[in-house]
Amino acid sequence: MSRPDAPAAESAVPELDLSTTGGQLTARLVDIPSVSGSEQVIADAVEVALRKLPHLTVERDGNAVIARTNLGRAERVVLAGHLDTVPIADNLPSHVEGDLLYGCGTSDMKSGVAVQLRIAATVPEPNRDITFVFYDCEEVEARRNGLGRLAKHHPDWLAADFAVLLEGTNAQVEGGCQGTLRAEIRTTGQRAHSARAWLGDNAIHKAAPILERLAAYEAERPVIDGLEYHEGLNAVRIEGGVANNVIPDECLVVVNFRYAPNRSPEQAEAHVREVFDGFDVVVTDFAAGALPGLSQPAAAAFVEATSTTPTAKFGWTDVARFSALGIPAVNFGPGDPNYAHKRDEHCSLSAIEETEKRLRAWLQS
Repeated sequence: MSRPDAPAAESAVPELDLSTTGGQLTARLVDIPSVSGSEQVIADAVEVALRKLPHLTVERDGNAVIARTNLGRAERVVLAGHLDTVPIADNLPSHVEGDLLYGCGTSDMKSGVAVQLRIAATVPEPNRDITFVFYDCEEVEARRNGLGRLAKHHPDWLAADFAVLLEGTNAQVEGGCQGTLRAEIRTTGQRAHSARAWLGDNAIHKAAPILERLAAYEAERPVIDGLEYHEGLNAVRIEGGVANNVIPDECLVVVNFRYAPNRSPEQAEAHVREVFDGFDVVVTDFAAGALPGLSQPAAAAFVEATSTTPTAKFGWTDVARFSALGIPAVNFGPGDPNYAHKRDEHCSLSAIEETEKRLRAWLQS
């Protein structure tokens, strides 16, 4: 009996030609839909392509695929990227306009995955041993994250001296990442007919102070290792109402706190509770950030080799998971983070080429 995560018959798996350009390979990957939770087909395609490369050993866990060189080098590095995308927004199939490739996942982060695959295929004898990690469910809640699953079940597969996460950075190094916390703040009241509103207690109206505190909130911008981070506390969803003639007895405001990596998750939670003192705050999800760590020798050497000027990563990325494993990590990929998740998501073809060029030089110097 075949294992559940084994690829289907090879003829039924989309073919990935790793000899094409990074831009062409990105387009091919983009045209394989892989919304979070539906990565089976693209994971099969990646696994089949990698198993054709004799210099790699390949492992699989669910819809995560890991390939490694085993050359006995003094240092091992991880090149990692996620296979999933946010839901498609009428932005498939991909198409090219000038230097820009449009389509769901072009920036976040199939262009980075394409660079990983190109390096895997064309750098058979790197100066460092490489572990290529392709994983699932990055765009959804943390408990489903494929890299987190690998860290829990197969930490030895991720063992390394340094890691590069190919999240979109416009081919520039971005250090660390901010943490993220989501919380629910609920107000309650009493239902009544809207024609006799004075007999009820409007829960939506009682949420006004929550929104006022958010509107007045002044985000901190701490500087860590020379990089300026920018925190943010925002309402991301609000729910309330029963019917158009009923005074609502409940209202829910969901807030998202993006916090700099000098705060721990516990400190972030305490801050949110302080801001909303007097309200019932329930934390529903959180993920710790990661300090830049650019003074670490491996990270400093990578920055020098890629000739980039590091900036802060404002979003949360899986460098935090590598940091938790004691592995210094940076974000470095071709995608434009300003267009991630947008309907007009796109990536520069020249940025894909430049990212591959810089990684290749670092791994062959």
